[in-house]
Amino acid sequence: MKDARGRDTLTPEYRWALPAVLLGDGGGSRPVRRSTRDWLVDIAVFLLACGVTLVTLDELRGVPAPLLLAEQVLGALACASVWLRRRWPVGLALVLTALSTFLELVGGASLVALFTVAVHRPFKVSGPIALLNVLTIPPYLLIRPQQELPPLEWGIVLGALLLTVYAWGIVVRARRQLIWSLRQRADAAAEQARQAERERIAREMHDVLAHRVSMLSLHAGALEFRPDAPAADIARAAGAIRANAHLALQDLRQVIGVLRHPGAGGDDPVPERPQPTLADLPSLVEECRQAGMDVRLEQRAAGAPDGLGRNVYRIVQEALTNARKHAEGEPVTVTVTGAPGEGLAAEVRNPLGDPLAHRHAPRLPGAGAGLIGLAERAELAGGRLEHGPTPEGQFVVRARLPWPRGTTGENT
Repeated sequence: MKDARGRDTLTPEYRWALPAVLLGDGGGSRPVRRSTRDWLVDIAVFLLACGVTLVTLDELRGVPAPLLLAEQVLGALACASVWLRRRWPVGLALVLTALSTFLELVGGASLVALFTVAVHRPFKVSGPIALLNVLTIPPYLLIRPQQELPPLEWGIVLGALLLTVYAWGIVVRARRQLIWSLRQRADAAAEQARQAERERIAREMHDVLAHRVSMLSLHAGALEFRPDAPAADIARAAGAIRANAHLALQDLRQVIGVLRHPGAGGDDPVPERPQPTLADLPSLVEECRQAGMDVRLEQRAAGAPDGLGRNVYRIVQEALTNARKHAEGEPVTVTVTGAPGEGLAAEVRNPLGDPLAHRHAPRLPGAGAGLIGLAERAELAGGRLEHGPTPEGQFVVRARLPWPRGTTGENT
């Protein structure tokens, strides 16, 4: 089975199990362990073949004793060979088809073999065998003429019987393939959902911890480069480090809790933890100011839905983190505007700064996935995100998300 990109989605377990389900063997000549249902089906098929053989036995009256003995022996062996139909369906069908050309008591087992081939082999294999069965009807009627019906009518009856059995097998095979396909698609969808959940949790962890760790690095750097700072400033920086470390551990514990219990939220895509909204932007900006950043907030939007406000909050948070990493000491302007029906726009702008001014200062390592994650977040919300330097020497992160008319959040 292929996905939308043309990649094979069958897992190794399914590739091994597919022959067992559709072909009746485990690959090659290795037999498959029969299930309870398989045993019941095989017993029923064996009894059916025996029943047809016993009914046909009445038609052998007047047959010479040697031929009657041969019929009985080969008929019994044919019924017993039905138990081999799962391992060698094609070979068994060919042998029984050849025997049924001139023997009466092999007919029941031959029908079972034809049905088995139709179920367990593709049309390019089962089709010629079905055609071979039909071609054996004229020689059979010449060798064993029937008294009840003319040869033409009896041939039509036998042909209809063979084609009915073969068509039944084709229908059973098609149904099994459909069930298998639906099961595989369900498993693939479940795996994609698990992958999406892991990516969502990773994105949430990055959004939360990147901000906290950058705050820790900023305060620790201040203590490192100003060891002679006043005691009050050192105490304030140490308190900020302790508070942000506590918050980082708390956020990490909550995200890991969601990872350990991924099904606790049901169909809700939002993690089970307190989530920021648009009303929390002033607190975020104030926290950055206390860390020494020069941030100006212009917020001309309120009452956005919680999910929309959370996306804008995360975008602004990541943009401030990047500004703190790459343009330390430069002023940052955050502008949030929007209204229902018009969309919600967020822009974070800061000068690029002089890279030589901080060439000796340690820089925070980054994975380079922050802006990529923000672009993905904006696309998932139905919006878009743009970022990059401007001719005026500034770096801008600009996002615009849809805000449907008539929708508001709790913080109105």
